[in-house]
Parts: sequence; structure tokens; C-alpha cells
Amino acid sequence: MEENKTFEQAMARLEEIVSLLEKNEESLDETIKLFEEGLKLAKECDKQLKDFQLKVEEVINE
Repeated sequence: MEENKTFEQAMARLEEIVSLLEKNEESLDETIKLFEEGLKLAKECDKQLKDFQLKVEEVINE
């Protein structure tokens, strides 16, 4: 990801990528680029969710 996106922004872009890939209208090169971007976004979303979970657990345990 070129910039730090909020979770919501990253998920919206990921949904857009999935939609584009499902249409199967892109060239092979563009499909690969979209897939790579989607993987990066999915990893970033997973990391953010884990960070949020840790914060919630810290608040609960205070």
C-alpha cells in the first residue's frame, strides 16, 4: 500500500479489487497487479484487526 489507509478504506479498495477480478475483464498483467495489491491489503487489514483486538483486550483487562 502506498499510504496508510484506514481499515475501512483498505476494505473498500479490497472489495473493489475483488469485483474487478470477478469480472475477468483485465489483462493478465493488470490482473496480477490487482491480485498483488489485494494480497497486501488483506495482510494490512488482518494486521489492523489484530491490533484492534489487542487494544480491546487491554481495555477489558484494565
